[in-house]
Amino acid sequence: MSESQARGTTLAEKIDGLFRVVRRPNREQYSHEEVAKACREATGETFSATYLWQLRTGRRDNPTKRHLEALAQFFQVPVAYFFDDEQGATIAQELELLGALRDAGVRSVALRAVNLSPEGVGTVSDLIDVIARRESAGGGK
Repeated sequence: MSESQARGTTLAEKIDGLFRVVRRPNREQYSHEEVAKACREATGETFSATYLWQLRTGRRDNPTKRHLEALAQFFQVPVAYFFDDEQGATIAQELELLGALRDAGVRSVALRAVNLSPEGVGTVSDLIDVIARRESAGGGK
């Protein structure tokens, strides 16, 4: 998600983004019930899987501050992710990067680039830009 996408992003999109990117150790998405249960335990308040689904899909959009704090705690993001568009955009970018690093190929390239000089990293970055432009112009991957 780009910074421009994260600006003005709805609450539902932010919650959905957390579900898409923050995963269990086995890389599967958390279920609504798992997250709701953790939020109930964290807040002591009512928090059902249905309510969470409604928040995630935009059918409800006015949760309590405690509910958002519980979601932030569960997904290990600052609560500002929900309230501050600028910080939310930064956090969303970081989450996307972490999500990309789950991909073995991306992780392999990143780990191999660690040992390169700054000039070498710049060259790899330039090559990635050229390939990305070529693929977007060709419409395929």
